[in-house]
Amino acid sequence: MSAPARRTARLGLIGALALAVTLLGPAHVPSADAAGTAAAPPPPAKSVVTWAASADRMGDASGDRSYRLVLRTSVGGKALRIRVSNTFGDRPLVIGSAYAGLRDSGAVLRRGSNKRLTFGDEPSVTLAPGEIRYSDPLPGRVAAMSDLAVSLYVRESGGPASGHGMAMQTSYATSGEHAAEEAGGAYTERLGSWFYLDAVTVDADRGAGGVVTLGDSITDGWQSSSDRNLRWPDYLARRLHASPAATVKGVANAGISGNKVLADGAAQSALGRLDRDVLSLPGVRTVVLFEGVNDLKAHSGVTAADLIAGYREIIDRSHAAGLCVVSGTVLPFKGWSEWDAQGEAVRTEVNEWIRTSGAADAVADFDKVLRSPYDAQRILPTFDGGDHLHPNDKGMQAMADSVALPSLECERG
Repeated sequence: MSAPARRTARLGLIGALALAVTLLGPAHVPSADAAGTAAAPPPPAKSVVTWAASADRMGDASGDRSYRLVLRTSVGGKALRIRVSNTFGDRPLVIGSAYAGLRDSGAVLRRGSNKRLTFGDEPSVTLAPGEIRYSDPLPGRVAAMSDLAVSLYVRESGGPASGHGMAMQTSYATSGEHAAEEAGGAYTERLGSWFYLDAVTVDADRGAGGVVTLGDSITDGWQSSSDRNLRWPDYLARRLHASPAATVKGVANAGISGNKVLADGAAQSALGRLDRDVLSLPGVRTVVLFEGVNDLKAHSGVTAADLIAGYREIIDRSHAAGLCVVSGTVLPFKGWSEWDAQGEAVRTEVNEWIRTSGAADAVADFDKVLRSPYDAQRILPTFDGGDHLHPNDKGMQAMADSVALPSLECERG
């Protein structure tokens, strides 16, 4: 295994009723350093992740700000919890209040839906540097495929914020405390990122489980249409929701633009963030591993053997945690400025290993689905988002449609 590979560290409706808040105690972890990967113990076993966005180090934070973070649920259920993160912070983060409601349009919420979240029966919570924390469960239900708005009033913050930079979804912010408001007039700032929120869970019905898509900017949704939930994991979530036979219903998107398997750079490497962004999420049964193009196009000397060793470690650690692994082949990218014959040779060798090694429990052959029949080193133009690396909306749908749903139902041990 290469030196980089060895650097392994480790939330239909919320009831619009007036809800009496009967809550469980908090889950939290001790303080960690600013780049820590320790995650909060999960909620009860019946909880399933319904949304996630992997945290990364953002720009400098400031206090006395309210954020209205818009997201789409995948699986429905009750007892909604949010997971807030100060993973990359270097000083305490004080969330003065937190609410969850149903988004109507823009920053406006559906009347009567915005409900206070608590942490250990308290309306505010302080997260130490590196800490991740779950809220108490919110009584009532949230439906699958709901537009949810989580509103956080950050009373005190500074230094690097923790959040997800490329949301492909408009959220909102403002100065002062406005989290409890259902009107959207105060939220005059439009954001293309999510701050401090990295997961939402529910207690799902009928024993439903979840899948995490571990990837880079393609999984993160770059070149898909903003504010329409057209990333390939979104299409996959809709397929699972529409399938009566599927028991995997929750989809967590753990893509980060620019991410690599082996080396830190655009976020921690996939190896470094695996525990926090995948293995710690509740109810997960399967991970779809779809990374590697950023490693091999970086001209850093990464070989097929290096990348395969990184894949094997992710697969082995996922298997050890009881998860199944579906491995996605690396897409062609000829026409992208960093393409060269050497990187193409590594891609070809890696994809052959993915298809034939049997290391993963199943294969999603994204390369075969999206490549041009006239030039196998290029994305088919009808699927090309325009930069010859990232698929457009049609390409995203084709990827999701190619995933065999039974492959996500694998049982281990």
